[in-house]
Amino acid sequence: MVSKESRSKVRVKKHKRLRNRFSGTAERPRLAVFRSNNHMYAQVIDDTVGNTLVSASTLEKDVKAELEKTNDVSAAAYLGTVIGKRALEKGITTVVFDRGGFIYQGKIKALADAAREAGLEF
Repeated sequence: MVSKESRSKVRVKKHKRLRNRFSGTAERPRLAVFRSNNHMYAQVIDDTVGNTLVSASTLEKDVKAELEKTNDVSAAAYLGTVIGKRALEKGITTVVFDRGGFIYQGKIKALADAAREAGLEF
């Protein structure tokens, strides 16, 4: 009998393969995205020193207050605009997009498109 690996293990494996290809620097940090069943999280990370420069998630009170649900495409789009604005306030204009092993569609794509519209380049 063939047994399948769990989806989370497959995603982690994909993410490790992706991380071999790129990392965030001081000039061009990494925009890392994670989504759980209930929430979404986005961080702008400088991997050379291991610092999170900017972060946003649907758990935050001010973000959650604007949303009807915290785990749909519109919530992802709003989170993308929030992370984009916060990054621009810190002087970050270009980033490397790290989709975290998730497929680039739906919520992940909505967050990326909203971050681009907010002014981030990737």
